[in-house]
Amino acid sequence: MALSTQELTQIQETLATGKRPRVMFTEAAGQIAGQLGQVVQLDDPATHDEWIMVKFGSDVLPFAPGDLVIAPKGATGRKPAPEPVPEPVAPPEPEFMIIREKPVRQERPVSVNPEVSEQETPAVAPAPRKPAAGKGPKVKPPAGLTVTLAYTEGEWTVGAVQGTKALAKPYIIKAQEALKMVSMLDVPGVQEAVEHILAAERAEAEAHALKLRAELAELEAKLAELGAAGA
Repeated sequence: MALSTQELTQIQETLATGKRPRVMFTEAAGQIAGQLGQVVQLDDPATHDEWIMVKFGSDVLPFAPGDLVIAPKGATGRKPAPEPVPEPVAPPEPEFMIIREKPVRQERPVSVNPEVSEQETPAVAPAPRKPAAGKGPKVKPPAGLTVTLAYTEGEWTVGAVQGTKALAKPYIIKAQEALKMVSMLDVPGVQEAVEHILAAERAEAEAHALKLRAELAELEAKLAELGAAGA
């Protein structure tokens, strides 16, 4: 399911009144499917596939018509499933060992009325082992980051998205900056394609400059002619 042309027209009319129509995310939107958002703006669909700006939580993200449907009346949205909490691992019990040694008999010289007693060496217990540290909970890895370099209608743009959050909407950069970015990548064919685009733009600019120079020379000749006639 996706937003129809009639529903998009209805959303545009609602935005014109100052209200924000509610929409529900479809399975095409990924892990946020079944949750609700508010449309805050409609961009030009000719510039990008994702041109419907939707407020979700504290973020405003771009989506395509296939990612959204009109929210049913009374819909509250699907709550995301809570992440499982790992059970704490109990540390192992300390081990205690008691070692008894046989008494050591010490011989002493014989004397008158000897009062000699045998002494025993007390048993010595080793120091208890330290319990092994339990493993901590697993750390959730960060969401994937996507940086897009695009060329459309004579302009180079760069945008960045992390997961479903738009870090930077596509903004215009210079052609030389685009070539510098591509030169850092070891991807066969990509750099040649960028250089071909730059060569075509350079040739077009040179042809336009020659045309302007010819028109300027023609105007200067006409001014010189008019000046000579008025003298």
